Amino acid sequence: MRLSRTCHTRRVILVSSAGVSRVAPADPDRDRGALSLMVVVLFVALAALAGIVVDGGAKLTADESAVALAQEAARAGATSVNVSTAYSCGAFVVDQRQALAAAAGYLSRSGYDHYSVSPDGTQAIQVTVTITEPTRFLSLIGVQSFTSRGTATALLVAGVTAGGAGNGNPACGPAGTQRR
Repeated sequence: MRLSRTCHTRRVILVSSAGVSRVAPADPDRDRGALSLMVVVLFVALAALAGIVVDGGAKLTADESAVALAQEAARAGATSVNVSTAYSCGAFVVDQRQALAAAAGYLSRSGYDHYSVSPDGTQAIQVTVTITEPTRFLSLIGVQSFTSRGTATALLVAGVTAGGAGNGNPACGPAGTQRR
């Protein structure tokens, strides 16, 4: 028995050794399931696209929150005036150690534990906040979370000083600054 195939009709013609030929019908189940595979592939692609939109928006929001939180903590540190100098000399001087403690205290009270507060020179502090958020859609393809980091720096310079030379206090220098 010899096999020959014609491509345009998708039918197989069987020819026996006696010269009699007969036509075998094409397989009707050959393309079955092709549409199902296409739907699965398109669903995965659309789910990944939705994940990028939803989780990408959440990432942008977390980035903004981390920066805002770092700015607020730095601002809280920069407003911690050395009270003893303010009362004794009339000068509003920010102590760097107090500023660092105030910024760290603000973040701790706010419930954040992934941060760093460090001096930046002698007249500034730098606050870095790290926020880790779980993903909603991208976890389906293996991305479980994303991390956002925000950094802010606050200068510890006060613009208010008392008039006069230390209000008569010998521990105070000119224009109300405290001598050390």
